[in-house]
Amino acid sequence: MLFNSVHFLVFFPVVCLLYFILPHRFRWIWLLIASYYFYMAWNPKYALLLAASTVITYLSGLLIVRSNELEDEQKRIFQRKLWVSLSFSSSLLILFFFKYFDFAVENVNQIFSRIGIQTISPAFDVLLPVGISFFTFQALSYTMDVYRGEIFAERNLAKYGLFVSFFPLLIAGPIERSKNLLVQVHEKHDFDYDNAKNGLLLMLWGYFQKIVVADNAAVVVNSIYNNYWEYSGALIAVATFLFAIQIYCDFSGYSDIAKGAAQTMGFRAVSNFKQPYFATSIQDFWRRWHISLSTWFRDYLYIPLGGSRCSTLKRYRNIMVTFLVSGFWHGASWNFLVWGGCTVHTK
Repeated sequence: MLFNSVHFLVFFPVVCLLYFILPHRFRWIWLLIASYYFYMAWNPKYALLLAASTVITYLSGLLIVRSNELEDEQKRIFQRKLWVSLSFSSSLLILFFFKYFDFAVENVNQIFSRIGIQTISPAFDVLLPVGISFFTFQALSYTMDVYRGEIFAERNLAKYGLFVSFFPLLIAGPIERSKNLLVQVHEKHDFDYDNAKNGLLLMLWGYFQKIVVADNAAVVVNSIYNNYWEYSGALIAVATFLFAIQIYCDFSGYSDIAKGAAQTMGFRAVSNFKQPYFATSIQDFWRRWHISLSTWFRDYLYIPLGGSRCSTLKRYRNIMVTFLVSGFWHGASWNFLVWGGCTVHTK
């Protein structure tokens, strides 16, 4: 289900109305049902992937806590690292299969064809589940937060499932942390006029960015880019300028709709953009763009690799690995890997 669809414009008011009518003890159950319905409206069978990611990271949290109770220090350290590793590897394996399977097969086939070996024919066509990169990273952040002792492991599987599947953030983020969103699942959210008003106004602003600005800019951009040889350099420059506006308003608008929808129900979501085109430097720009993702890579990849508290050579390695992975996260193709490597010099 897309935010800019008639389906959602009917779905969201019904969810909000019943959310505030129901007694507090039932509200989280209603949101969990609504969130899975929201996801299943796109493709029902892929809700199993959402549930699998939820169960894997939920169990990892409990097993890490159980490992903390071991008296033998070596066993405790080994088991803690084991459960974190299994949680990450299994979740990322699912992500890799659905997002990068075709890319991997294509490149293996190219290598085989050069050396005269028969190419691999995939047994089935893999369709990318919508939002899988976002909810996988959100769930994995929980595992790491429990491992670091920054949050208590959630005992209620269904409430944890709401944290992973919360529908405003499910498709395109922002990528939330357990320290923020999971805590709010347990809070009582009474109807607040100012919250609802500000949330709806933020959604309206998001719709304006997405539908009025981004979608109309896309018409001009696509028309020129798809037939660039027919246009002058000046018009191509105009299209490039409009593309910068399009990509920002498209993603920022979607993030504002998500944040506003959450705020309407009393939830506080993190900001994903902070006026990046008003940045004073390239580094400042990247601090303002897709904040929830860049901070995720910083906290759960760059710092665990050693961050900047290591030798100069290892620090450069950590930066390079982080941005190559960041580029690959955006898309399964070599141009995204190259783009990730290039951004190292600008961040």
